[in-house]
Amino acid sequence: MKRLLILLLLLTAAPASAAPRTETAVLAGGCFWGMEWVYEHVKGVTNVVSGFAGGAAKDATYDKVSSEGTDHAEAVKISYDPGQVSYAQLLQIYFTVAHDPTEIDRQGPDVGHSYRSAIFPQSADQARFAKAFIARLDGAHIYKAPIATKIESGGFYPAEAYHQHFAEKHPYFPYIVVNDRPKIAALKRKFPALYKG
Repeated sequence: MKRLLILLLLLTAAPASAAPRTETAVLAGGCFWGMEWVYEHVKGVTNVVSGFAGGAAKDATYDKVSSEGTDHAEAVKISYDPGQVSYAQLLQIYFTVAHDPTEIDRQGPDVGHSYRSAIFPQSADQARFAKAFIARLDGAHIYKAPIATKIESGGFYPAEAYHQHFAEKHPYFPYIVVNDRPKIAALKRKFPALYKG
């Protein structure tokens, strides 16, 4: 009996050298510089890429997207370990720190459809969860205006190299100081257990 118990424990135990799992989330909420910087400061997030989502591959350049003539939104692709941070926690940060989910086709000083609030689920489970999450937020009347965030489909295309990690490389750039530094302070204050410096 003792041998059987030991065998069962060995068979059900996870191997000590198991690699962390990686999942992805794609979120749009205004200028990707700030969104990227927020998620770079979240424990369990292993990589963040600035880019475009919702439009065609041929239109996935900053010049075309910023002309507001494409279906793209500025977005970030977040790679994360769900054992350290959950999709729900990423959405909590998205709705309370990373952007204002009640603004339509704008965020702060940036105006246009490319700055919209949108979630691009990477699985059916993410789509169901995001839809329920938005419904709960709307039902709780936490915000003074309705949630403008839409759930959309479409591929993700990385932005040009000079956009990647822009805020990290240029923390004193005036746009970053005014619009994005307060988000990092809010992340640290509201989610201290998830904040990484």
